[in-house]
Amino acid sequence: MTTRSVGHAALPDPSSGPHVAPDDRYGTTVVPTGPAPRRLTLVADALDLLMVALPLVLGALVVQSLRDDNGGGQADRVVFGGLAVVVAASVFVWNRGFRDGRTGAGAGKNAVGLVLRDTQSRAAVGVGRALRPRTRGVEVVRRKTAVHEGFEPIKADGTVAAVRRRRLIGLIVLAVALVVVAAMSVAIGARPLAFTEIFHALVASTGSDTDTVVRSLRIPRTALGFVVGVALGVAGALIQGHTRNPLADAGLLGLNAGAAFFVVMGIYLFDVVSPGDYLWFAFAGSAVASIVVFGLSSIGSGASSPLSLALAGAAVAFFLQAMTNAVVLLDQTTLDGYRFWIVGSVAGRGTDILWTVLPFIVVGIVVALASTPSLNTLSLGDDVARSLGTNVGLSRVIGIVAITLLTGAATAACGPIAFVGLVVPHIARSMTGPDYRWLVPYSGLLGGLLLVLADVIGRVLVRPGELQVGIVLAIVGAPFFIALIRRRKLVTL
Repeated sequence: MTTRSVGHAALPDPSSGPHVAPDDRYGTTVVPTGPAPRRLTLVADALDLLMVALPLVLGALVVQSLRDDNGGGQADRVVFGGLAVVVAASVFVWNRGFRDGRTGAGAGKNAVGLVLRDTQSRAAVGVGRALRPRTRGVEVVRRKTAVHEGFEPIKADGTVAAVRRRRLIGLIVLAVALVVVAAMSVAIGARPLAFTEIFHALVASTGSDTDTVVRSLRIPRTALGFVVGVALGVAGALIQGHTRNPLADAGLLGLNAGAAFFVVMGIYLFDVVSPGDYLWFAFAGSAVASIVVFGLSSIGSGASSPLSLALAGAAVAFFLQAMTNAVVLLDQTTLDGYRFWIVGSVAGRGTDILWTVLPFIVVGIVVALASTPSLNTLSLGDDVARSLGTNVGLSRVIGIVAITLLTGAATAACGPIAFVGLVVPHIARSMTGPDYRWLVPYSGLLGGLLLVLADVIGRVLVRPGELQVGIVLAIVGAPFFIALIRRRKLVTL
């Protein structure tokens, strides 16, 4: 490796004192040339290999823990082993292909300050060449060398057609992932099943025990988890858009607190004991809380604003939480029923609950999709939205109606489930940008995917029991959200 000096020697100031002979090294920057040292490339390759090996090792451990003598089954091992392979392959293509090929630096090279480039053009090599074994015409250099010699990453095509094409491909990928996760949800459960048993239950059911498990328990549970996840994801995107608060979710507007208070009062006053009985109390609580919050936020100016919505929602949530705690402390039976509901779970819910909440969720999604153009203008600020001809008050009312329908129905069906409405919109925004016409559908699909996947994980972690989906999302989601915040700028919307 050779070096090149860049810059000019500093000249002494004649008025500053005695003359000092200039030093040729003073004021210069040494830029190395040629390929990077072998030890740095080995470290970068080791880090890249570690990223690919980690999901494979975790998958192997999970498959090993799902032996027959541990309560596992054939379908469990195949599903989790295949999932580990798919994740590892996806990490390899993303890191080695897209990051190395388009930006010149995957995770390993970025950590040690290296760049992959074409030897002749000194530009990025592209995804195809980056995925192939290292050949002639490709070299790894220090980042300082690459920048000094004019390296430029490959920029994404910013034309409207290209952006729309990428977003459509993303929707297709999410839809395929949903099908895969739904199949996992049907195949995996507290009772291990073979693929032949699952196929028989789906195609030629005869009413056997395994057929009942698949058709009466797992399929309705999967469908309810997907529908509730879609509702929470779409509601989270709407809440963050209308409040312009990146940390907003259903709890900020007091909807979960309203549902919890009405459920507690239903248990305390009317002895409701089943999820079907909780349903209408929870939905009524979310609706009443949204009406109160919107009314309080409109006092004074006659129109709600993002700040007044957030403040009113926080005040109502704190008040209802205090009232809920007071009632729970008065009666042990109420506390027992409340603890079962407040965890948030899709287990123990039949098709009757699914068909009851489905109309509300469908109407809420339709209203949400219809309100996305006005939400785009509202994101520019109320004054700009008015100048563009948007009725701010009416748009906010429509948004609150959609949020109430979606959150109320989801909370009524499964209890308050955190994290989905909070983080899913950020993941969707990183994929689609700020356009709510795409952000809302992405949030819905991601919400359904995340909730069903968390439910599948909860069935395996504490076998032969199950861990409720609300707990799984809290355990897995909190660290992920912290990492997301540290990686991306989420202070403004």
